[in-house]
Amino acid sequence: MRRSFALGGTATALLLASIVGALSQQPMQRVQVGVLECRGGASIGFIVGSVTNLGCVLRVDGVPDDRYIATIRKVGLDLGITQETALAWGVWAPVARLGPGDLSGDYAGAQGSATLGVGVGGNVLVGGSNNSIALQPLSLQGQVGLNVAAGLESLELRPGR
Repeated sequence: MRRSFALGGTATALLLASIVGALSQQPMQRVQVGVLECRGGASIGFIVGSVTNLGCVLRVDGVPDDRYIATIRKVGLDLGITQETALAWGVWAPVARLGPGDLSGDYAGAQGSATLGVGVGGNVLVGGSNNSIALQPLSLQGQVGLNVAAGLESLELRPGR
């Protein structure tokens, strides 16, 4: 139990360090264009990584929802099982409006989470068209299960239905 809390603390520290680093290294001017909300089912950590599939929706005021299918791959410490996951990111882009499917692409960043029953986590990702889009956590990731994870994360977004 103590070890889980220590790992969770380490994961949180890594996450905060990555957020500060990502924010300080953004010379490109970006504006928040909307919110990407993702939900998914079960995930099993395989000690050195995991793969999770999610359904996502980009919500922008006054624009129809833009749906995506997401695949998240984690590399690093990932121990345990989660039953369901919900994520929300602020979408920052170099333009004020994105067209349908414009978020499609590959994103990468740092990730950390800890779950005992109900847990939290977060991640900062950069990618998309010419690495011009940043996904900043609006709130912490919510998940249900028993899991500790910290490391690098990639997100692949593809147009959905």
